[in-house]
Amino acid sequence: MDIQATTDAIERSIVINAPRERVWRALTDTTEFGTWFGAKLQGQSFTAGQRVRGPITSCGHEHIDFDVVVERIEPQTVLAYRWHPYPVDPSVDYSAETPTLVTFTLSEAPDGATRVTVVESGFEQVPPARRLEAFRMNDRGWAAQLDCLARHVEHA
Repeated sequence: MDIQATTDAIERSIVINAPRERVWRALTDTTEFGTWFGAKLQGQSFTAGQRVRGPITSCGHEHIDFDVVVERIEPQTVLAYRWHPYPVDPSVDYSAETPTLVTFTLSEAPDGATRVTVVESGFEQVPPARRLEAFRMNDRGWAAQLDCLARHVEHA
């Protein structure tokens, strides 16, 4: 089996029962993003070319920082950033690795809802020794995070 061909990108989608403007705010306001994602990001902003960094607040991952560089923002349509996937080993210097690209895309869905699609690509650049585990954990993670986003938006 060709590992690169099967584990280069993760794609997940969810339809959220809320207008695009509301979902966009939950994605791009760092305080809101941190609330549903589980990171302390207050006082920062998602701006193209800028870094956003803060401690993860999810149980068991407090030793990890949410650490991204914003690649692209197209208002109410696309938020994209680069990060190092599943950087859980404190003894590893992930800065030498090529980061993956995470892209959130918003589109209209029936009845005033919003479809959110997240694609994380570039796993072929993750060192082979950790590629499959990073892919597996982030695949599960994106499913859970989209559910967290939907709950946050629909019940806020």
